[in-house]
Amino acid sequence: MRANSFPVAVTLLFAAITAIAPATGSGQDADAQRDVIKAALQPFVDRKELAGAVAIVASKDKVLSAAAVGFADVSAGKPMPDNALFWIASQSKPMTGTAFMMLVDESKVSVDDPVEKYLPEFKGQMVTVEKDEQHALLKRPSRPISVRDILSHTSGLPFASPVEHPTLDGLPLRVAVRSYAMLPLQWEPGTRYQYSNAGINTAARIIEVISGTSYEEFMQKRLFDPLGMKDTTFWPNQEQLSRLAKTYKPNAAKTDLQEGTITQLRYPLSDRAKRYPMPAGGLFSSTQDTARFCQMILNGGTLDGTRYLSEAAVKQMTSRQTAPGIKDSYGFGWAVGEGWAGHGGAYATNMTVDFKRGLILVWHLQHAGFPGEGGKSQDAFKKAALGQFGKTP
Repeated sequence: MRANSFPVAVTLLFAAITAIAPATGSGQDADAQRDVIKAALQPFVDRKELAGAVAIVASKDKVLSAAAVGFADVSAGKPMPDNALFWIASQSKPMTGTAFMMLVDESKVSVDDPVEKYLPEFKGQMVTVEKDEQHALLKRPSRPISVRDILSHTSGLPFASPVEHPTLDGLPLRVAVRSYAMLPLQWEPGTRYQYSNAGINTAARIIEVISGTSYEEFMQKRLFDPLGMKDTTFWPNQEQLSRLAKTYKPNAAKTDLQEGTITQLRYPLSDRAKRYPMPAGGLFSSTQDTARFCQMILNGGTLDGTRYLSEAAVKQMTSRQTAPGIKDSYGFGWAVGEGWAGHGGAYATNMTVDFKRGLILVWHLQHAGFPGEGGKSQDAFKKAALGQFGKTP
């Protein structure tokens, strides 16, 4: 979630699922498919380079493989359950972007609108021309930042504001966004890419202004409840916390796993009084829920006979929106490439929708770094998954 802790580039994984759809083929086939992925991942667990993970491969309408390996709690010897809960961090961004595009579909907002149309506090924002320890020179930008800019990380807003400290979930959304408006832009809007929680959070604040409801209520009523994402939340309850995978990082010698915490969030995680929903990275979810969300995207905005987004909205947000001269390829809340869209999270989670193959891969674990070659475990999952299911139709 911190700018220097999570590269936006998404390793090309392909994944999908519905939490309730039956697996394809016979039970024996499903077991064999799961065992192939488990066999690819177990060596990382055995070498204490990976605590545990849940991995799902799916098509538009079927779970093709679902595998849980390793441990949710290493010291207690607690196996990783299929329904484990994970902090999915920046995988929240595509979900927020999807909610925003619902309002675009309803013609309540345009991605080319200036942000200040909905949030007057952004009027008169300046851009930095030069800066050092002694002075800063500011000027008016050539144009105000737009919705397109904040959804694609090209607004010139920073990653976060100085008041979002020591965690990223300690301010009400309206307060955090007002603090962004008080800061000068770091460059002219639309001209450069910088991964920015501030931009996605600002988009979520626009959702509140337009809908007249809180961001978290909009997400719950328009996305999570209808999709059946029962384990996706900003505040895990006690039962969900019992399924939360523990966080691990390398020990000082980088030879073993050491238990840690989610340093970007306040504890207790269930506290609704002092913890606030953070649209750019505050969600917890299960692998099944995340896969179900991805399945709706792979289906062009529909799932189980219900349309959530137009095909045009899905195509727009999962296509490159950064300017041709910018190296980074990003849509609206999604990292994108040729025929795929996805996103990772700060603690090594990942989801990718492969439109060409008609596949989704969801990879959930809770690691702030890896000892040994643990960082290669995601590629091992990808290789095993695509070896079984990756033939282009």
